Amino acid sequence: MKTNNQGRYSAKACRVSTPRATVTPRSSAAPGAAAPRQGSAPRLAATRSACTRAEAARPATVQPASSYPRHIRSTQTSAVAGSAPLKAVLAAFAGVALLAGLAYGYFTFWRSVPVMVNGEEVRARIHSSVEDVLKGNNYFDVKLGRLFSVGGNVLKEDGGERCSVTLGEGERAAPLEPSKFAETEVAEGDVLAVSDGVDVTEPYVEAAEPIAPGLQMEAGGAIQYVKQWGRAGKQGVWTGEQSGEVVDKGFIEEPQDLIIGSKNAQPSGSKKYMALTFDDGPSQYTQAILDILAQKGAKATFFNLGTSAGGSPALVKAVVDGGHELASHTNAHKNLSTVGADELRAEISTAFDALQNASGVRPQMIRALYGAFTATEWAGSGDLVSCNVLWNIDALDWKLPGPGVITETVLKKAFNGAIALMHDGGGNRQQNIEALPGIIDGLHDAGCGLVTVSELMRLDGTFPEDVVKGTVKMPEDAAMSAV
Repeated sequence: MKTNNQGRYSAKACRVSTPRATVTPRSSAAPGAAAPRQGSAPRLAATRSACTRAEAARPATVQPASSYPRHIRSTQTSAVAGSAPLKAVLAAFAGVALLAGLAYGYFTFWRSVPVMVNGEEVRARIHSSVEDVLKGNNYFDVKLGRLFSVGGNVLKEDGGERCSVTLGEGERAAPLEPSKFAETEVAEGDVLAVSDGVDVTEPYVEAAEPIAPGLQMEAGGAIQYVKQWGRAGKQGVWTGEQSGEVVDKGFIEEPQDLIIGSKNAQPSGSKKYMALTFDDGPSQYTQAILDILAQKGAKATFFNLGTSAGGSPALVKAVVDGGHELASHTNAHKNLSTVGADELRAEISTAFDALQNASGVRPQMIRALYGAFTATEWAGSGDLVSCNVLWNIDALDWKLPGPGVITETVLKKAFNGAIALMHDGGGNRQQNIEALPGIIDGLHDAGCGLVTVSELMRLDGTFPEDVVKGTVKMPEDAAMSAV
């Protein structure tokens, strides 16, 4: 076989010079016809086979539609013409969907809504926040608030809140916190009132400082005692972070004042009672006084000095053994209102120690010199004493007026619950020894019993039990006054 210029096989090249043999079917062969030449049929079959292989080897070519038969071309044209309406429908649907999307987007996201601000209509994009409306309108030209220090001084003229906003109208109007501006969405028809910003205080550190209780002193009685224990309070203190100012902001918890009661004993019942008291002992006169008291069946209270007790412990013990009451008149006869805080406590405590060492009994009762136990002394040592005992009757025995005058003075001023002041030390007390029998007899004749100060309080029935027994202990949650 041969190829043409395009490398394609030529059907013409397949032709052979051997004449095509005519095959006549046996059933139709004419009688007498000559039979084919032997060997011509195989050669014809080989030639056809070679041409078939050459045709199959040629590249396939697509024939134009115009070359198709007419009935085929008609079917294809009808299919193409039928697709045109479908495309139009799809295009129309896409257009409608686009318009619907644009309309939804406008209505939902892009359109503006009317909002009334300070009585005027303002347009705002839907879903805008209050902050968006404020910023978009320059905060409606309101003034900023100021920044103040904790002490009330202006730190910055425009350091306060940017503006104030009220949302709603009438009874439904409510202020909106600045922290909510950005998260609060305005709706169509909302009513806002925008005004100047609020002044603010600088950031500060808040602390609670303890406040000592105050002290109140009642007056008018011969027996002073703690009527109410003081308790500390708490006071708020602000320290400005910017200014550094420190300001008291009042009580977080109010303190409870220490109250010193002051009252006279008033023993109840039909019988009268009094208390004889002796200061500045023990001394050389003490034993004689103890003997007279024992003879007359009377009891008394002895306010001893700590220094004197240390020098005459037997006399101190004799006071207790005789059924009398032992109390303190300070350690070294110092005026407690003139000493410092440490010396005050030492003067009281040392005297109690000395009396305990001498007698085995530790008293809490005291009689300050001149009765001077002021608010300062109570604030500084109220936890050490049960009571400070003054007097209702001053025998003025220290003036040495004579036994008769001393006796008359006491008897003339005597009354139920009275406390009489006398001395068994600190000078010549012989006149007291001579006056004492007449005093006791006169009081007994008047139906007045002589008892200790503690017994006088017990008979009254209104004094605290721990004060009467001399077992006062400051509560753990109590606090002393800062006076």
